[in-house]
Amino acid sequence: MKKKVLLILKFVFFIGLGIFFIWWFQRKLTPIEKHEITNSFRSANYIWVFLAIIPGILSHLSRSIRWQMLLKPMGYKPKLKTTFAAVMIGYFANLAFPRLGEVMRCGVLHKYEKIPVSKSFGTVITERTIDMIIFFILFILTLVLEFHNLKDYVYDKFIMKYPDKLSSFNVTNFLFFFTLAFIVFIVILFFVFRKRIIASNIYLKIIVILLGFVEGLKSLSKVDKPLFFIFHSLFIWLNYFLMTWLIFFCFDQTSSLGLSAALLALVMGSFGIMIVPGGIGIYPWIISITLVIFAIPETVGYAMGWIAWSSQTLLIIILGLISLAVLPLLKKKNDETI
Repeated sequence: MKKKVLLILKFVFFIGLGIFFIWWFQRKLTPIEKHEITNSFRSANYIWVFLAIIPGILSHLSRSIRWQMLLKPMGYKPKLKTTFAAVMIGYFANLAFPRLGEVMRCGVLHKYEKIPVSKSFGTVITERTIDMIIFFILFILTLVLEFHNLKDYVYDKFIMKYPDKLSSFNVTNFLFFFTLAFIVFIVILFFVFRKRIIASNIYLKIIVILLGFVEGLKSLSKVDKPLFFIFHSLFIWLNYFLMTWLIFFCFDQTSSLGLSAALLALVMGSFGIMIVPGGIGIYPWIISITLVIFAIPETVGYAMGWIAWSSQTLLIIILGLISLAVLPLLKKKNDETI
């Protein structure tokens, strides 16, 4: 009963957080800006949305194949249709309850392929490890490619507002010393409160996650075709990138943006999905402020963010519901043929 209440509270909290971001963005809009957003939706070329769905499906299919490769060294060979359905059901569950999807997809494999949850869950941790490594690499790459644009944005957005006080301010030095000071602060904080921190549940959970990362990396050595596995890991994120880039062509204002702009939108948008399950409310806002760096009006960026989020989310909902409906029918058909 306690777990159910906790799940409901989490659901209400994160949905409320998403609604808050929607309200927070729209409260400052003028009637003219609201009209511009509406016109952006009407004038968008939705052919590109349908094209963006293709890499979306390919990314989910590739993830399913990669999951099969992780399970094979353990002696399990689930059907591709089952792993694909499990992945989609997991994504579908994550829209409402964060982290529930990982348990759900493992539960699907247990029900339809008789694979123990304890075994399959370890491979999910491995997947998370790989995805976080790739995301970190993309984050660093984005900072390198877009450093000048980001620096100019910080300067125009913050420094120019206070020219008298910050006339000699150096953005690069500020970022360096701010990062250094933050690291020093964390180290001092840990040293002073190390006994309490080590004894806390949060610290123990972090250690468990880190150990899971290490075990996940070790398990990669058992994969039969490591190059094929690496290909799928990169192919997943390539399709994520294509999903974002293709949406740029929905609008005349964003169609001329380069690949690095799409990469920045992908990375920043991913942060929104990490903060709020599915990125509801926050994803369009992050995309809008990200595209301002490239002189795209916030209204256009906000509309583009909603179109990108809606198409991705709708794809997950449709495939998730289809998977929930089809899997029992496939199992019944298999049982009848035995």
